[in-house]
Amino acid sequence: MEIRIKKIEPEKMKLKPLDESKLGFGKIFTDHMFTAKYHVDRGWHDAVIEPYRALSLDPTSMCLHYGQEIFEGMKAYRGKNDAIFLFRPDENIKRMNVSAERMCMAGIDAAMFMDALKKLILLEKDWIPRGIGTSLYIRPTMIATEKALGVHPANEYLFFIVVGPVGAYYPEGFNPTKMYVSEEYVRSVRGGTGNCKAAGNYAASLYASRIANEMGYTQVLWLDAIEMKYVEEVGTSNVFFVIGDELITPPLGGTILPGVTRDSVIQLARSWGIPVNERPISIDDVLSAQADGSLKEAFASGTAAIVSPIGQFFYKGKASVINGGKVGALTEKLYNEILQIQYGEKEDPFGWRVKVTD
Repeated sequence: MEIRIKKIEPEKMKLKPLDESKLGFGKIFTDHMFTAKYHVDRGWHDAVIEPYRALSLDPTSMCLHYGQEIFEGMKAYRGKNDAIFLFRPDENIKRMNVSAERMCMAGIDAAMFMDALKKLILLEKDWIPRGIGTSLYIRPTMIATEKALGVHPANEYLFFIVVGPVGAYYPEGFNPTKMYVSEEYVRSVRGGTGNCKAAGNYAASLYASRIANEMGYTQVLWLDAIEMKYVEEVGTSNVFFVIGDELITPPLGGTILPGVTRDSVIQLARSWGIPVNERPISIDDVLSAQADGSLKEAFASGTAAIVSPIGQFFYKGKASVINGGKVGALTEKLYNEILQIQYGEKEDPFGWRVKVTD
């Protein structure tokens, strides 16, 4: 499908940020966006890159009533000689289509998705910041737009992509974060939508996240919904533990998001000869390992922060400090390795890096 491009009038272009240290995350957006429409009788149509604008929705648009909304998180990186790279975009495209299938939404043609990404990024390439650790964040989203009340899968959808320059996701930057272990609230349950990047999953997490923030903690560490015992994931990331000489992460079982960075961490660690075990691990096991000294490191992984060290857990009224509150050696090595692959500063033996060219 051909993608039309309608450029913004020069006098209406936004001022680009001058100080990359003040970018923050998710606050600034560029001059253009991509949109495409879907109707069950027509398929995907009207694909266009156009000036960034507000969306106009009927009050009965089904996304507003029945939660058919999914999204992805990706980044574009500026490397040496102004080269622009994406990191494993094919995996994000596949995951969005898995989310779409689970939410009874329209699948997106992978070629159209990739074409839209590259065209939009190239049009907005002057917005991509230059500093290591900065990037152009990419938010593909799909919502149900059919005008109807009554619970059923919608027949009409809007797919759109917006982009914007970002700095570090956490205010701490690459410093240990503090995690609040929720004893009362859960994010997802077996048979639900926990393995999808669906808006409702994040809505369900907000209340516990507010409690954590009010107590001075960065994120929530979620436990399973059945026994409230086994570690699942952090609010915006997957989670890993270095116990003894082994790297442990909860298994994919339908309740946690299959992170692209999670998979990258696992592949890298195994390529370095580190034993990686995807297995259930209880919060009691984690804290017992912390108490006896065998828990050496803990970190979270995700597109926004890449790898984020965890310095403390708070559970049942007690704070447990990990690795003396310092960044662990493996955590730092993984962060630097993935970062350098993303920016084109290291060889990419896995074929993860995709160059965006004119």
